[in-house]
Amino acid sequence: MTLQTKGKKKPQVSLRQRALDYLAKREYSVAELAKKLNTVARQYELDTEVIPEILADFNKRNWVSDTRFTEQILHARKSKFGCARIANELREKGVSDELIFEAVQDIKENELVNAKAVWRKKYDAPPSSREEWAKQARFLQSRGFGFEIIKKVINEQKDDI
Repeated sequence: MTLQTKGKKKPQVSLRQRALDYLAKREYSVAELAKKLNTVARQYELDTEVIPEILADFNKRNWVSDTRFTEQILHARKSKFGCARIANELREKGVSDELIFEAVQDIKENELVNAKAVWRKKYDAPPSSREEWAKQARFLQSRGFGFEIIKKVINEQKDDI
C-alpha cells in the first residue's frame, strides 16, 4: 500500500521556523533575512507584521548579527577581493556603514599583499605591452582593488625582471 501525496498540501511552516532554518545553513545580515522572510510571507500569504518582532528576538538572542555576518564575509573574501568589492557586497546585504568602514580598515592593511597573490595566481608574467598592462589592471580592478594598489602590483612585477 502506498501513501498518496497527490493533492495534499505541505504543512505550513511558521516564519520563525523558516528564519531558524535559514540561519542554520549560513549567516545572514538582519536586512537580508528580513528580505527573505518578506518574500516567503508574500508567497504564502502570511502576516508580515511579525517579521520585525522575530528579527528583534533573534537579534536579542544573538542568533542573527550584522557584526558576525561582516566578519564571516571578510574571512571568506579578503584573500580574493579588494576593499571596494567587499564593501559593495556588504552594502548590498544591508550592513551598516559603520561596520563596513571598520571592515575596510582591517582589509586595507593587507590589501597590497592580497592583490599580489591574486595577480600571481592569474598571471605568470608581467605585462609586455600597454594592452597587456591594461588587461591585467582591469582584472585587478574587477576584483575590487584600487588604482594605486593596481599600479604598485603590476609595476613591481615589471621591476622584478
